[in-house]
Amino acid sequence: MIYFAQKAFVVDSGKLLMVQKSADDPIQPQKWEVPGGRMDEGEDLDSHIKREVFEETGVHVRPGSAFYVWQWNIPSKTDQQKLDTVIAVARIATLNGGDLSAANQVEGDHLAQIKWIPLSQLFEIDLIPNMKPVVAEFLRIRGNNND
Repeated sequence: MIYFAQKAFVVDSGKLLMVQKSADDPIQPQKWEVPGGRMDEGEDLDSHIKREVFEETGVHVRPGSAFYVWQWNIPSKTDQQKLDTVIAVARIATLNGGDLSAANQVEGDHLAQIKWIPLSQLFEIDLIPNMKPVVAEFLRIRGNNND
């Protein structure tokens, strides 16, 4: 099976919105990443990323441009002998209101924390390994703009 996912890079006051996987996450326990996830069948791209960010964090975003595409494999839910592929797109997104306390996470999210992490500290937290090059590209394209 092949899935499509989007990840949102939302910055406010020099901090990036991040989520930490819970200890019971079966794939990346206690690792950090940006909000986002797999698209549902028939879902519109912008509606998808807005939904994912709101569910995971409680904030509303205005979707922006894509800046990175990558993929990873996960154990298949239907056949443990096989791997499914996730193809993901990282997108810039602008904060458009909401409150972190309004997060409405779904059961499979396995999230422990939601935090605004200073851009200067992104490589000090325990990132999901496949997020490291995405975060590096994000910082590169931002240059010295820490707003």
